[in-house]
This record gives sequence, C-alpha cells and structure tokens, in this order.
Amino acid sequence: MKIAISGLGKMGSQIAQKLYEGGFEVIAHNRSKGPIEEMKNLGMTPAYTKEEVVNAFNREQVIVWLMIPSEAVDQELDEWLKMIPAGSILIDGGNSDYRLTKKHAEKVSTNGSILLDVGTSGGIWGYKNGFSMMVGGDVKAFGIIEPILKTLSLPSGAYHHFGEPGSGHYVKMVHNAIEYGMMESLAEGYRLLKEGPYKNLNLVSAGEVWQHRSVITSWLNELTMNALKENPELKDIDGKVVESGETRFALETAQDFNIEMRAIQSAFDVRIESQKGKVNFATKLLALMRNAFGGHKINNDK
Repeated sequence: MKIAISGLGKMGSQIAQKLYEGGFEVIAHNRSKGPIEEMKNLGMTPAYTKEEVVNAFNREQVIVWLMIPSEAVDQELDEWLKMIPAGSILIDGGNSDYRLTKKHAEKVSTNGSILLDVGTSGGIWGYKNGFSMMVGGDVKAFGIIEPILKTLSLPSGAYHHFGEPGSGHYVKMVHNAIEYGMMESLAEGYRLLKEGPYKNLNLVSAGEVWQHRSVITSWLNELTMNALKENPELKDIDGKVVESGETRFALETAQDFNIEMRAIQSAFDVRIESQKGKVNFATKLLALMRNAFGGHKINNDK
C-alpha cells in the first residue's frame, strides 16, 4: 500500500518511518528539503513538490497524510485539490479546529475526494509506543486506511472511527483539554511539595511512590518525575507556557453548550498568564512536561 506523508516534523517523520518499516511504500514530502533527504536516506521515496507526490501514485488513488499546523490546512487543501484525481483521500492528522474540519470535508467532497480527520496523540513517543488515533469522516475511506492505522498503533496504541467529519478532531480536542487539566494538577501538586511546610522533601521520591499503583499513577507523572531527576531546581526555564489552540476550541464549545469546565478553564488561564510573566515552579514544570512528551521548546522566546 502506498501513502504520502506531507509534513515531516517531529511526529510526521515518526509516522513516515513507522509506516515504512511496517512495509508500506512511503512518499516523503515536506516544505523544506532537509527532512525529505533524511527520509530518502532511510529508503523512502522523496517528493520535493506536490506534483511529484501525485505522480508517484501513477494515476491511482492518491492518499496523503497531512501533518501540518492547523492554520496552514485550508491553503494546503486548496493546493492539493488542484492536482489530485477524484476519489483520492486526504488525511488531516493535526490538531485542527473540528468546526473548520467539517467545512474542509465539504470542500474536499465537492471536489470529488474525501477528507478524513485523524486526531493523533503520542507525541515523540508514538514511534516506539504506538499512536492513539481518533478518526472522523467517511467510513469506507476509513476502511481503506485502516491497515495504516493498525500499523501506527503498534505495539500499544489504539484507534477508533467516531463518525461524521470533524468527530475525530473533536475527540482529540477534548483529549487535549483534559491533558491541560491533568498537567496543571500535577504541576501544582509538585509545587506544593516544593514550597510547602516541609522544605527538604524529595520530589522524585514522591513521584516514584506515586507511580506504584497509587490513584495518580500515570504516564504524565512518570514524565514529570523523570524531568525532575534531570533538573530538580528547574534551572534555565523561563516558565512561559504556550497554549496551542485545542483547549481554546474546547472552552468555546463548552460555552456554546453551557457546559462548565472549571478545572480546564483554570489550567488554560494559567498558561495565558504565564505568557504575561506570571511564572512559578509549576509553570516551569509544565514547560518541562510539554518538552518530555511532545518535544516542544522549553523556552519559547529562544
């Protein structure tokens, strides 16, 4: 089976590599040349232009997995639709606003092809552990790409088709909103250990104990504990934490449906305030967590 991966960043390159090693014919495409060369050296087919991607399918059904920033999706779809044959499948694997995804799917359908939204979680660990994928869109197209999803989920990831266009990105949006709340709770808890009445508590030891079948045992706690092992005092971290959009979308949706999200709203507000200079041990730890699972910059001004 042949698939093109367009957008070879941290996750896109891992998706391409995992599929290639899983026996797929992978066409590697990116805006800049360097990542394409890296994939070429691993054995994948390089494509330096969209035209080269389409030509690599030899007039067969084109399948392109887009791993690009959400703000670039609309323009990218316009460009792909000018050249792909009818019946092709475009996959938006990024963190797009589900409300826009529904519109994008209509546009692609009008042009005779199909857009699937695949909210993808796993960060920089997906290659090793398997990705978790939340899928929305045409069920027949889902069936066509299911072998791709099965391979990407190995060894311990998962995937599910949730329904109509936008539903995959919607489930991923809620996932990321929950992630904000969980991260904030851990960060605040470790800050209380650090700055509370007992001044010499070993934070790593607390995390180690918590990781052994306590109620808060989690991958996030494991990442937090390991980050503290490497940098106990959180030196050289400015503590400004980016909000990347998905939780903003979730809060807007919650407001539309009169659903209270107090914990997630508070976690979101902390990130906004950190960008204005209100930083502390907890926000520094949030920055470390984001780096640990997603490879995000620790200090975004540098």
